[in-house]
Amino acid sequence: MRTFIAIELSGEIKEYLSRLQEKLKTSQADVKWVAPANIHLTLKFLGEIDDKTKDNVTGIVEDIAKDKSPFYLNIASLGAFPRIESPRVIWVGIDKGDAQVKEIAKALEEKLSKIGIPAEDKLFSSHITIGRTKSSKNRNNLAKSMESLKGKVAEGMTELRIEKITLFKSTLTPHGPIYEVLNESYLKKT
Repeated sequence: MRTFIAIELSGEIKEYLSRLQEKLKTSQADVKWVAPANIHLTLKFLGEIDDKTKDNVTGIVEDIAKDKSPFYLNIASLGAFPRIESPRVIWVGIDKGDAQVKEIAKALEEKLSKIGIPAEDKLFSSHITIGRTKSSKNRNNLAKSMESLKGKVAEGMTELRIEKITLFKSTLTPHGPIYEVLNESYLKKT
């Protein structure tokens, strides 16, 4: 089964990000937008794993979660990989909660590598992917739209209290991925 570990976002934040996607769609760039229901903050993509590995991963996530306190996260910026001028992956960044997210991601990398799940080559960056460009069509328009919205992304947004880490199964279909919750690991009660 194809899996990943993530932080789920509230319906309110997903709705807000959906409205942001709508503004960016006016650029008419060739972008595959993430379905609002599927928007999340990925902590670790695992790829294909078997049931035994899933059980081991669940145990690791549970151990990490019970060691961490709930925290608040907020949306703070709009960006792209490799950069806004040449966007391939369009994302929203966070500021409050960034340190806690990075701490959890680092713990996951360390513990999962011990059970044979390879560590990432690049440094973890807290971000929420909202779209991926499919071609260079109207990419300059998209870059201009992103630049104009960059400083306004956080306006009117509330903080989200993070209380759990979720292990998802991802089934790829012609209409996009279908996510299924395999396990929810709650952060320690404070």
